[in-house]
Amino acid sequence: MVLSVFAMTSCNGGNGEQKIDVPQEYPLLIVKPEERNLAVKYTAVLEGRQDVEIRPEVSGLITEVCIDEGARVRKGQVLFIIDQVPYRAALQKSQAAVATAEASLANAKLSLEGKEELFKEKIISDFELRTAQNTYKSAEAALLHAKAELREAENNLSYTEVKSPVDGIAGMTSYRIGSLVGPTIATPLINVSDNSRMYAYFSMSEKQALELTTKYGSMEDALKSYPPISLELKDGNVYSHKGQIDVISGMVDKSTGTVSLRANFPNESRQLLSGGSANVILSYNRPESLVIPQGATYELQNRIFSYKVVNGSAVSTPIEVFKINDGKEYIVVSGIAEGDTIVAKGAGLLKAGTKITAMKERTKTQEDAK
Repeated sequence: MVLSVFAMTSCNGGNGEQKIDVPQEYPLLIVKPEERNLAVKYTAVLEGRQDVEIRPEVSGLITEVCIDEGARVRKGQVLFIIDQVPYRAALQKSQAAVATAEASLANAKLSLEGKEELFKEKIISDFELRTAQNTYKSAEAALLHAKAELREAENNLSYTEVKSPVDGIAGMTSYRIGSLVGPTIATPLINVSDNSRMYAYFSMSEKQALELTTKYGSMEDALKSYPPISLELKDGNVYSHKGQIDVISGMVDKSTGTVSLRANFPNESRQLLSGGSANVILSYNRPESLVIPQGATYELQNRIFSYKVVNGSAVSTPIEVFKINDGKEYIVVSGIAEGDTIVAKGAGLLKAGTKITAMKERTKTQEDAK
């Protein structure tokens, strides 16, 4: 309950000083728990679900650019073609090598079978038989080697068609027909961003993260139960689709004391751009909040103070607050307890030790004191 009165001015010659021994009339507030629905903003960085750098796996000259910059691409779609002539020739050589190895293996098998018959008739020695067996094994190994080189040649030829590994949107490219490229190029051929869903990465303090997980019982339950969140874009408008927190980091950044979170948002309209920034808006309910007007506080050296009324005198008290984004109220975290009486308005004009009395003309609600 807030008791409100007119503040009495000093009669001390116009010098503005308050008389400590004369009670001054101020609106007072008895602090009690109230329910508040809060909306808190956190700066976020936006990234596509997948931002893939497309690089060639073979070297050569680009003979065809098959994609328009900024176009939508499908997984497996050919984006660039690298000169295929030398790779087709290498494939033909590998195919010939496999055929030669197969023939050598067939000859080695025939020779081994003949040697085995001769050995049974005791016409040749054990040494000649083992020599034939080793020749056959060498021919088998040569065929395996030739087939491996054939697979490599087939792969290299397929790599001349540079394909997109994901569905997404093509970025910009500086490579054109005739550009010499290879696996070691510094700049990728092009980037493909799968931005059908966008990730918003943001951080909150360790204390806020603990409050979040404590409220729902565990990190897993917090992810399942936390209500949908909003996204404020750079132009000040709120994004038309709601998002959901899907990841809470299990570690605290030692340098900042914050915990990283990720939320995902649908982006079929491509309104959200990968690499951009926005504000994540988290709404939640605080049923037992000690709410005081901002006019009941003053700041000194980056700290916030309020005046408790103790035995009829103003006592300056440092407090910790959670700021509500309405410009009117604070939620007290520490320094003031339920049932304390504070000066509800004009705290910046008071001095510690000033005698305080409540106005008696009328009773006002807490909203009136704001």
